[in-house]
Amino acid sequence: MNPHTKLISSLSLILGTTITISSTHWMMAWTGLEINTLAIIPFISKSHHPRAIEATIKYFLVQATASTLLLFSSMTNAWSSGQWDITQLTHPTSSLLLTVAIAMKLGLVPFHFWFPEVLQGSSLPTALFLSTMMKFPPVTLLLLTTHSLNPTLLTTLAIASVALGGWMGLNQTQLRKILAFSSIAHLGWMTAVIIYNPKLALLTFYLYVLMTTTVFLTLNSTKTLKLTTLMTSWTKSPTLNATLMLVLLSLAGLPPLTGFLPKWLIIQELTKQEMATTATILATLSLLGLFFYLRLAYHSTITLPPNSTNHMKHWHFTKPTSTVAAILATLSSLILPLSPLILAAI
Repeated sequence: MNPHTKLISSLSLILGTTITISSTHWMMAWTGLEINTLAIIPFISKSHHPRAIEATIKYFLVQATASTLLLFSSMTNAWSSGQWDITQLTHPTSSLLLTVAIAMKLGLVPFHFWFPEVLQGSSLPTALFLSTMMKFPPVTLLLLTTHSLNPTLLTTLAIASVALGGWMGLNQTQLRKILAFSSIAHLGWMTAVIIYNPKLALLTFYLYVLMTTTVFLTLNSTKTLKLTTLMTSWTKSPTLNATLMLVLLSLAGLPPLTGFLPKWLIIQELTKQEMATTATILATLSLLGLFFYLRLAYHSTITLPPNSTNHMKHWHFTKPTSTVAAILATLSSLILPLSPLILAAI
């Protein structure tokens, strides 16, 4: 990619995200989302591979549709109430349209089909951006409008996302697709509690971003894209692979790792809100995700391939290292002891 294009696109990504997060007017929020969409397109299509071009077109069409729905929602609300303020969403049709638009932006079920395909057609760094940074603007809009949205609809979207995110990840062998379904499931957990406790939803999202960033950076360091290559990556960097296993188990939500904290708090919050049935369904469905996280952990560290790769002598080459991944992996595994401080803040 041309350095100037890369610089302009990167600055536009930061600008678009900042505009949407800091705006109170619907037109400004929409402008930020459009800048974001156009800025990420060069990163998705930079390899010029047919799959990358296909992913770019899919991404553009879905995001353009979602932005159109969001604009139509805000115009309908302004027509009925005379308000362009994001927090003054009062019209029921506008609320429904906005929920659909944000669900498309986030990749929630049943508007999730584009997300795994786009991630599969992108490079690992671009997939990291799509899974983390590009989620910030729609999550912000969701937080600002939670009081106006339908709780039953959001709960339905959340349960469907956790169910399909776990179920569809079971038979995948491509790591980017597995992480896409992982993202769908985690955002489902966040959506389930966002109306009842927005701060907890934000904590869930931040921890998801932290753990997902760690996994993507580790996979990028070892140049691993498939389960079969994950089995042989231990020769490149045994330490990175060991930390990857811990982060994957943290994503699965196993105690005493960081990922257990949001699931525990969400189940507790839903039980307080007399939604014990929803909490039980979510906890049961998370077992589907646990299976493929355990499979990833098993392939990365606990097993060896049928033909030993010792003869390849990877240790004679410079081992890949990533200081950022190491720091993030520590945070992704060891935040749980700090939960009393976090609970006090929530």
